[in-house]
Amino acid sequence: MSPKVTEKIAFATLRAIAFFIVLCLAVVLWDIFSKGLPALTWEFITENPRRGMTEGGIFPAIVGTFYLVLGTIIFALPIGVMTAIYLVEYAKESWATRMIRLAVVNLAGVPSVVFGLFGLGFFVLFLGFGVSILAGSLTLALMILPVIITTSEEALRTVPRGYREASLALGATKLQTILFIVLPNAMPGILTGSILGVARAAGETAPILLTVAAFFLPRLPNSIFDQVMALPYHLYVIATQVPHADQSIPYGTAAVLMILVLGLNLIAILLRTYFRRMRKV
Repeated sequence: MSPKVTEKIAFATLRAIAFFIVLCLAVVLWDIFSKGLPALTWEFITENPRRGMTEGGIFPAIVGTFYLVLGTIIFALPIGVMTAIYLVEYAKESWATRMIRLAVVNLAGVPSVVFGLFGLGFFVLFLGFGVSILAGSLTLALMILPVIITTSEEALRTVPRGYREASLALGATKLQTILFIVLPNAMPGILTGSILGVARAAGETAPILLTVAAFFLPRLPNSIFDQVMALPYHLYVIATQVPHADQSIPYGTAAVLMILVLGLNLIAILLRTYFRRMRKV
C-alpha cells in the first residue's frame, strides 16, 4: 500500500472519529434541551423548591452554584497563576521543580471523589469550616489547580524570550517585566485554561456532595459558612431520590447547568479572541 493511500485512510479515519464525537455531543445536547427548555419558565428559574422539590423552581441551586464558582475562582486563579510564574520565571531546573511538576500532573489524575474526601477530612473536620461554601470552594479550587497551573505555565512559555530581554535591557526589573510584558502576552492562554477549569468545577458533584451541598434548602445562604444547594447535586438528588418529581424538573435543571457550562466556554473563547486582537494592536 502506497504512502498516499495510507495517508488518505488515516485522514478519513480521523474525520470519521471527529464526526462521531460531534454527533454524540449533538445527540446529548438535543435530548437535554428538547426536554429541558420547555421547563425554563421565569417561575422555574426564580422560585424556591416546594413540596420536597417535586414542585417550584431552582433559584437557590443557581445562586449556590454561582457562589461556589466565584469562590473557586478567588482561591484557585491567584495561586495557580503565581505557581506557574514561579516555575517558569524564577525556579531553576532541579529535582525540586521536577517533583513539583510531577505532583501537579499526578494531582490532575486524582478522581474528584478523592478531593471530596480530602475536603471533608481537612477543611470540614480538621480546620472546622463545617459543611459550608468556604469548604466547598477550597475543595473545588484544589481540584482545578493542576489545570490552571499547567495551562498558565504553557501560556507563559509561549511568550518569546526576546520580550523579556528587551524589557530588562531598557532598565525594567524582573517583576516589572513579568507584570507588564509577560503576563499581558500570556493572558489569552491563562484565561482560557482557567475558565475551562472553572467550567469543570461548576459541573462536579462528588466534591460538593461531602463539603457543601444541601439536600433541600429553600433559602439563600447568609455567610460563607452556610450550606447551599448546587445545580449538579440538585440534579443528582432529583434524578435518584425524588421518584415522584415531574420529569421536566431534572431536564430543566440539566439544561440550566449546560447553559452555564457552555456559557463559561463561550466566555473563554471570546476573551482569548479579544486579548489576541489586543496583542496584535
